[in-house]
Amino acid sequence: MKLSEKLAILADAAKYDASCSSSGGQKRDSLKTGGIGSNEGMGICHAYAPDGRCISLLKILLTNFCVYDCAYCINRRTSNVQRARFTVAEVVQLTMDFYRRNYIEGLFLSSGIIQSPDYTMEMLVQVARSLRVDHRFGGYIHLKTIPDASPELLSDAARWADRLSINVEMPTEGGLKALAPEKDLRDIRRAMGRLRMGIDEAKAEKKAPRFAPAGQSTQMIVGADASSDRDVLTSSTNLYANYKLKRVYYSAFSPIPDASKALPLRPPPLVREHRLYQADWLMRFYGFQVDEIAPANDSGMLDLDVDPKMAWALRHREQFPVDLNRAPKEMLLRVPGLGVRTVQRLLGMRVHRKLRYEDLVKLRVPVRKVAPFVATIDHRPRVDSESGALRHLDTTPRQADLFGH
Repeated sequence: MKLSEKLAILADAAKYDASCSSSGGQKRDSLKTGGIGSNEGMGICHAYAPDGRCISLLKILLTNFCVYDCAYCINRRTSNVQRARFTVAEVVQLTMDFYRRNYIEGLFLSSGIIQSPDYTMEMLVQVARSLRVDHRFGGYIHLKTIPDASPELLSDAARWADRLSINVEMPTEGGLKALAPEKDLRDIRRAMGRLRMGIDEAKAEKKAPRFAPAGQSTQMIVGADASSDRDVLTSSTNLYANYKLKRVYYSAFSPIPDASKALPLRPPPLVREHRLYQADWLMRFYGFQVDEIAPANDSGMLDLDVDPKMAWALRHREQFPVDLNRAPKEMLLRVPGLGVRTVQRLLGMRVHRKLRYEDLVKLRVPVRKVAPFVATIDHRPRVDSESGALRHLDTTPRQADLFGH
């Protein structure tokens, strides 16, 4: 098979993994070493294609052959797809050629499991090692690691890659057992724990060897089982707390050809994935807890019609309007339409003078969204009469078809 044919197959097979963020790495410029590549300044682009690919990275699988038979995976052992496999040298050649042509700024490399986890992981490590040592490549490298590979191989991967990721796949252990019985959540968590320890040790000791400076991330498939949004967010909260993940990515399940009967026939609404990302952001940067975003006494599902922050505000109208001149930062962050930077600017402004309605206009906040929830010295909203109007229906995006139909 020609290299171009392999690339077409294995680049397409990699589009299902959304966890290819290229942020957070240590600054590195190969001009100082006489090599090639940099991950500074504009070297890393954060744009994503509609199917989830990070545009700036060469995003491929080493191979789509796999000994596992996960029901939700297009590359599972029993799937009737065209197979291909790169050699280590071919991946290195592609990365260097694409970089020299200014097509990419780095590499995201994953793989199906062939022969054994250790054998496959060793191939991934060889690619990263060859790029760094043989070609003095200074660009970004993200490796998808294999949880039941040996700790020594995971450490080697962390030495050469900027970021590592291990997909937890499903929100709950029951979901993973049902759809991917050959995978063990304990192995996944054990590998994540080792990575966290290595990253913490490298940060604590300035002269410690390089160890995945951009941290680790993971991905969960949403809608392939009966897990609620509350289940998803609870799992994410535990992952952030226990393993200090940089990001948890959510990937809406898309039906695959020759699918297992255990899988749903239709994908979840794409807006569900969007709401989960919004809720994730609220938990990480706005001080919200899972119980506030997805209360236990409800269905456990996020409101698809309004964003999670607005949904919380509408459930707690008794806490509004918030006085912009007196409210603490924690409460200002809960006002729909006010972001972290805007809140910081408001806090800085009110040190010198009383805030007025026109200050919101000058800060270019979405006034129609913010005004019903805040009070200033010249503005006080009507509470009850405006609540219904705030539940406007958004246009629900159509789920993209990964197979072009």
